[in-house]
Amino acid sequence: MLNTLIRSLFGGRNDPASETATAIYGQIVAQARQPDFYARYGVPDTPTGRFEMIVLHAALVFRRLRGDAGESAIAQSVFDLFFADMDRSLRELGVGDVLVPKRIKAMGQLFYGRAAVYTDALDAGDTAALAEALARNPLASIDAEDSRDRAAMAVARYMFASDKALADAQTSHICQGRIAWPDPGRFGDLDDDD
Repeated sequence: MLNTLIRSLFGGRNDPASETATAIYGQIVAQARQPDFYARYGVPDTPTGRFEMIVLHAALVFRRLRGDAGESAIAQSVFDLFFADMDRSLRELGVGDVLVPKRIKAMGQLFYGRAAVYTDALDAGDTAALAEALARNPLASIDAEDSRDRAAMAVARYMFASDKALADAQTSHICQGRIAWPDPGRFGDLDDDD
């Protein structure tokens, strides 16, 4: 069902590039919807929280695809699909035609900012910097600082594990939407003494 919805964003085209983008974006969205992010780690289960988790996973996939020569077109197709989906979501939420482009522009700026910070921390191998960025963004609504910091560290560890899984994956598998994401539930929760 998700792939049917995503394909409809591309106007029903059945060309290989849109099929690849649909497969990859479908995996990004499915992983971003994993209940552990919301129930265990405290990401708000709201349009904003879900957007943050899609951004997180998309940034990981784009980071991996940028390392492959010739995959920039695929990454661009996934990016275009992502923002077509955001446009559709805003309209479904009742945002008027005049405001949608402004909101999409703001979302694009958020995406680029988050992706840059996440990528810099991953490049540096800096779990603490990544956790700090996560505490400011998808986990900012957690009131208790200790709980927020613990959740951010767990999600940062998850991101490093995801980054490694993507680096180890064959590009052909990623392009088929066969991404072996780690289980987000195994990186700790708010009750752990990590």
